[in-house]
Amino acid sequence: MTYGKNREDEIRRYGARIYSLMGAEAPSLFRMSRWRGRLLEWAMRDEAFKAQLFRFIDVLPCLKSDDQVPVLLREYLEEARGGSVALKQGLDRILRLSDFTGLAGPLIRAGVESIAGEFILGRDAHDGWNSLNRLHADGLAFSLDLLGEEVVSEKEARQLVDRHLELIASLAPRVVAWPENPILDRDNQGPIPRWDLSLKVSSFYSQLDSIDWEGAIEHAIHAALPVLDAAQKAGASITLDMERYELKNLTIALFKRIVEERPKFAFIGLALQAYLTDTKDDLIGIIQWARRNQRRVTVRLVKGAYWDYETVVNRRRGWPIPVFRGKEKTDLSYEELTRVLLENGDAARPAFGTHNVRSISSALAVAESLGLPPEAFEFQMIYGMAEPVRKALQRMGYRIRVYAPLGELIPGMGYLIRRLLENTSNESFLRKSFFEKTPFDELMKPPAPHEDKMQQTAPQDGFTNDPPVDFSRTENRRAMTAALTKVKDRFPEKCPLLVGSEEVWTDDKIFSRNPALPDEVVGVAGSANRSHVEKAVEQARSSWEVWRRTPVSERAAYLIEASQEMAARRFDLMALEVYEVGKTWREADGDVAEAIDYLRFYASEMIRLGTPMRLGSYPGEENLYFYEPQGVGVVISPWNFPLAIPTGMVSAALVAGNCVILKPSGLAPILGWQLVEIFRRVGLPDGVLQFLTGPGHEVGEALVSHSGIDFVVFTGSKNVGLRIVQLAGETLPGQRNVKRVIAEMGGKNAIIIDETADLDEAVKGVLQSALSFQGQKCSACSRVIVVGERFDEFAGRLGDAMESLHIGPPESPENAMGPVVNEAAFDKIKKAIEQARTEGRMLLAREVNGPGYFVGPALVADVDADSHTAQEEIFGPVVALMRASDIDAAIELANRTRYALTGGIFSRSPAHVRKACREFRVGNLYINRGITGALVGRQPFGGFGISGVGSKAGGPDYLLQFMHPRSISENTLRRGFAPEFTK
Repeated sequence: MTYGKNREDEIRRYGARIYSLMGAEAPSLFRMSRWRGRLLEWAMRDEAFKAQLFRFIDVLPCLKSDDQVPVLLREYLEEARGGSVALKQGLDRILRLSDFTGLAGPLIRAGVESIAGEFILGRDAHDGWNSLNRLHADGLAFSLDLLGEEVVSEKEARQLVDRHLELIASLAPRVVAWPENPILDRDNQGPIPRWDLSLKVSSFYSQLDSIDWEGAIEHAIHAALPVLDAAQKAGASITLDMERYELKNLTIALFKRIVEERPKFAFIGLALQAYLTDTKDDLIGIIQWARRNQRRVTVRLVKGAYWDYETVVNRRRGWPIPVFRGKEKTDLSYEELTRVLLENGDAARPAFGTHNVRSISSALAVAESLGLPPEAFEFQMIYGMAEPVRKALQRMGYRIRVYAPLGELIPGMGYLIRRLLENTSNESFLRKSFFEKTPFDELMKPPAPHEDKMQQTAPQDGFTNDPPVDFSRTENRRAMTAALTKVKDRFPEKCPLLVGSEEVWTDDKIFSRNPALPDEVVGVAGSANRSHVEKAVEQARSSWEVWRRTPVSERAAYLIEASQEMAARRFDLMALEVYEVGKTWREADGDVAEAIDYLRFYASEMIRLGTPMRLGSYPGEENLYFYEPQGVGVVISPWNFPLAIPTGMVSAALVAGNCVILKPSGLAPILGWQLVEIFRRVGLPDGVLQFLTGPGHEVGEALVSHSGIDFVVFTGSKNVGLRIVQLAGETLPGQRNVKRVIAEMGGKNAIIIDETADLDEAVKGVLQSALSFQGQKCSACSRVIVVGERFDEFAGRLGDAMESLHIGPPESPENAMGPVVNEAAFDKIKKAIEQARTEGRMLLAREVNGPGYFVGPALVADVDADSHTAQEEIFGPVVALMRASDIDAAIELANRTRYALTGGIFSRSPAHVRKACREFRVGNLYINRGITGALVGRQPFGGFGISGVGSKAGGPDYLLQFMHPRSISENTLRRGFAPEFTK
């Protein structure tokens, strides 16, 4: 957008008028004479203090005891010391007050509630009625937003629907009774509703996910229909708020479906965010769609409130960042979108959600140039913000709608924090205007975006994790659907043994079956015997003599080429995982992405380790330290990560210069063969990687105990792993080495939930950690330890969330859980659930019907810490809930197993988090997030205790296990001179 002089003059003219009508009044939150204003002044002067203050405010409502309040305040604010003398003195006063715990708790709560009262209208319609009545009397329209939109279960979604219905029923007769106000009740085309409800589509369906596009739309509309119908009957309009970017396209599609299915409901609107780079296309598309359907819809244009989230999350995932990087680009986008809206008033009712006087003045200048009357559009402002701007626009004759939230403090805390961040941001127009007193000319300058220098995804070490598939994109959902059909048409796949360069077909067969439909044979594999083992070991030892001398760069190149080949087959491999082991779409995608990561990461790591190091400074002597391969190894891989884990173990051994015999799980031989085929496709020399399938007690033990094997890499059950350690420890006649064993053997992983935890996040984190891939992960959460008085609340919400999950064939994207892997696993889990009934209080044990091996989640409370349910790995969707009196007791319970693989804590207490880091004894500890899904090169994975032996997969020292370190010292002094001193 270009800015001509005349237009700029008009914008400045409107801005000057607004400022003249504002006078010297400041928004209530910026009035420094009040303690709230002083607190925010400190926050704006010291970023560290602001971060700690806002984090404390975030956690405060969940604290049950007033005694906890000053304790937590001290934890946060003691970490924020610094800044001005006044700030230090103020902090000291707050901390001294906290010593009087009987007084401090209630006072601090009251203070935070006072801040919340600046932005939250009331707890409910009854509590907020006087404020609403006052808004109308002051000539203001309003849009109500019921806080607590985060739903983790269908029960909570239904409760939110009921709250909306109660709100509508309570307000409708009172709103109708208000006297008419032409500014609020009409626009330039006729009557408009007196009030509006703002809705978030994710509030109506706890399983809302773009991966299940049609199902998500149908479920969400069905749940929201009672609210839509009640609003229409009550004469209220509806606006769908925009949420995080990954739901944007789904929200727009759902909006269009509602409008098309409710032709008599004339007043439905949608919020669009100007900070998104594709909003202009979205807006133009909506306008064209509205014209085709002969509808006029409201568009609430906002700048967007999740910039940090969108930037961090999309960079983390390796996806394009969807937001403009700088505020000025967003401001420029807002002004451009403002013009588009005002030029298309026949299809869109413009509503401008902004407090920025420059943005407002730009809208007024465009409207004047188009000859639009004041009632043709409206401005929307957040309750408790920018009151002087709001009053100035009212005096100028424009309609103002206040966005007014209703709700309790706990569910409203996220909203409150967003408002505080918005007010105190360095880029905040309100901060610049009312706190920093930025000159008028500076505030009214046209947006002039600077060059974008933000790094997209590449970290400093040069390795980037492979991005997950973005299933919110239509092309990716279609690609996965096509791959499922394509792969199924090839059933049954057939795979031979590979001995040297020879494909060997055997009379004995291994049948790989679809666990969701056991009669369906996915593939048929050969079954090796001891003679195949002998030939494979002999061939490997012969091939190693050449392979170990292959330059590191060439070995690494094979891995890079294999990663490219794997990426090209991505959707086919994902589809095969769905059928062969029962992974859902996302779980299958995660496994393939991790496999690609291993190939790329270990290639780069071997380049790093492959350069000999010169050690020390010792004149007349050269000391080199380098690594050489061990020899021949066997890789015994599991079925639960049927591509990622064998890829990681095989590629590490190969790139280090070893030859490998791969024995995959008999439950996933076809995926194991896919890995071998990929390496063959890129030209890996014959004999370097061989493939043997067969019974573990025969083929596996023969390989492990063979004198020609130098190392064994295993991932699987504890019992098999310990047997491998035993066999490998026997030194046979003629054996020239002590076998090295690298074994990952499972876990009994715990998550601690303390009194300060965000239960929304904790429930989601436990749900994902415990039930993704039906709990069939060594890292899965199987114990949850709840501290203090929040046990019943957490248990109830977690149980409801488990009850809400869709369970069924994983090829259907709506299903969050599929089958367990086979009949033996099914029987074992069912038996464990029955035993759990005798050891605790069963809160949930879902039954699932179907031809496959489907087991619903089980949740059992109050099990003894030493019971089978609390101690033994079940490898299924069974979760034990345990109580702890305090954080020390919780950590003691968490450590009370022989396993030490993964663990987690949900806590917003800095002291508790520090203590968990010190004392929670696991290989991978996760804080305020799920405990599965470790990323290669970011969260190296592996435990200790009975969980395994060896270094962490995907870490900087993993490759060292496949090599021998060597040191060579050479005396360089010859006849009185040394080369390094010779000129």
